[in-house]
Amino acid sequence: MRIALAADELTGVAEALPEELRRRGHEPVLHGAYSDAERPDWAWASETAARDVADGRAEQAIVACWTGTGASIAANKVPGVRAALCGDAQTAQGARRWNDANVLALSLRATSQAELEEILDAWFGGDASRDESDLENIAHLGEIERSA
Repeated sequence: MRIALAADELTGVAEALPEELRRRGHEPVLHGAYSDAERPDWAWASETAARDVADGRAEQAIVACWTGTGASIAANKVPGVRAALCGDAQTAQGARRWNDANVLALSLRATSQAELEEILDAWFGGDASRDESDLENIAHLGEIERSA
């Protein structure tokens, strides 16, 4: 799977993410601090990765900044993106299942290597719910975007 990957600095788990994705059989598409050709700041880097998802150049994205909050906010400004800031595996599993999240946001400060592996296991190990109520909620998000 092609995964757009963005971070605003190469610290903490940002250093391990590209190789961890490759180890899991994914193809990372690097943005922000991973690319000498792009602005690394969290708003720009996260937007670029999120646009890869929205435009079909990547199936999912992972965005990261010091707290993860700015990266998730920036990614969520892109129509069609459902970014979830996940600090643990349970949240990642729920974000994929009930929210059909397509962008994972991570904190570079608070995510350990062990937590990263657990979060990625949960994120990639689950699929979106096919429950009618969950599908209606996701469809409503699109309605909210179109009415904004």
